[in-house]
Amino acid sequence: MAPLRIGVLGCADIARRRVLPAMAATAEVEIAAVASRDTDRARRLAQRYGARAVHGYAALLERDDVDAVYVPVPAALHARWTEAALRAGKHVLAEKPLSTDPRTTAELLALARASGLVLMENVMFVHHPQHETVRGWIDDGLIGEVRAFRAEFAVPRLPDQDIRHSADLGGGALLDTGVYPVRAALHLLGDGLRVLDAVLHTPPGRSVDTAGSALLSAPDGVGVQLTFGIDHAYGSRYEVWGSEGRLTVDRAFTPPADHRPVITLERRSGTERRELEPADQVLATVRAFAAAVTSGAHPDPRVLRQAELLSDIRQSAFHPAPA
Repeated sequence: MAPLRIGVLGCADIARRRVLPAMAATAEVEIAAVASRDTDRARRLAQRYGARAVHGYAALLERDDVDAVYVPVPAALHARWTEAALRAGKHVLAEKPLSTDPRTTAELLALARASGLVLMENVMFVHHPQHETVRGWIDDGLIGEVRAFRAEFAVPRLPDQDIRHSADLGGGALLDTGVYPVRAALHLLGDGLRVLDAVLHTPPGRSVDTAGSALLSAPDGVGVQLTFGIDHAYGSRYEVWGSEGRLTVDRAFTPPADHRPVITLERRSGTERRELEPADQVLATVRAFAAAVTSGAHPDPRVLRQAELLSDIRQSAFHPAPA
C-alpha cells in the first residue's frame, strides 16, 4: 500500500526532536509537507525529509497531496486546527491534550466519527509494550487484588519564555504533565474513575499552575494518587499495589528508544526485577496512527474520559494562596 502522506502544522520542538524522525523511519508514512507562518523555517525543516514547505496552516489543509495532518501547535490551538483539518477531509494526529475542555473534545470526536476520519491524540506512552506486561501481570494475579495506584510525572523548571507558562496558549502543569498519570490510571484501572479532591499550585508571578496532585477512586474502591508538575526534580513512574505484592515502573512515560525498561515486582517471597527489550514508543505511535487510518478505526473513548477527569481535577482543586 502507498504510505500515508502526512502534513505537519508547525515546527514545534516535539515535532522536530521526536515525531518527525519517527515518521521518517517508517515506511507506513511519508512526510509530505511542513507548514509554518515563517516560510524559511518551514523550508529548513521540510528539506530534512524531502517534503514541501508551505506558507500557513490553512494552505497545507487545502493540498490534495496530503492525507493526514499532525498538529503539534500550542494546546489552546489544538481544537481549532484539528477541527479545520477534519473539515478539510484529513485524518488527524493531534498532540495532547486534544482540547482544553471536555465539551470541545466530545465535539471533535463526534466530527471525526461523522466524517469517517481517524482522530488520534498523541499520548505515546500507551503504545509502549512495558505497560501491557504490567497489565498481564495484574491479570495473572501476581500482586493479588489491586488496592492502590500511584503515578507521578514532573519535569524540571521550564524557561520563562516557554509556551507552557502561558495561560492564553493552554499552558500549565495539569494539561502538560498531568495528562500522563491520569491516562495511566485510565489505562490500567478502566474509565470508572472519579475525582475526590485535588490541589493546584500557581506560584507568584505565574499565570498557570506549575504543580498539582489529585486523589481519585475506582468503582471497586481502589485509591488513586496522582502527582504532576513543571517545576520539580524529574520523576516519571507509577506503582500498582495489591493484596499480595507491588509492581513499580520507572521511566514510565517518556523513555528514550534505547532505554531497557525494568519492572519491579515485590512480593513476600522476594523482589524480582524484569528487564524488557528497548522499544520506541514514538515509532509505535506513528505506526498505530497509520494502521488506524488503514482500518478506519474510531477514536479511543478514553480520550474523552481523560478530558473529563482533567476538567474535574481543575474544578475540584484547592488553590493555595501564594506565600
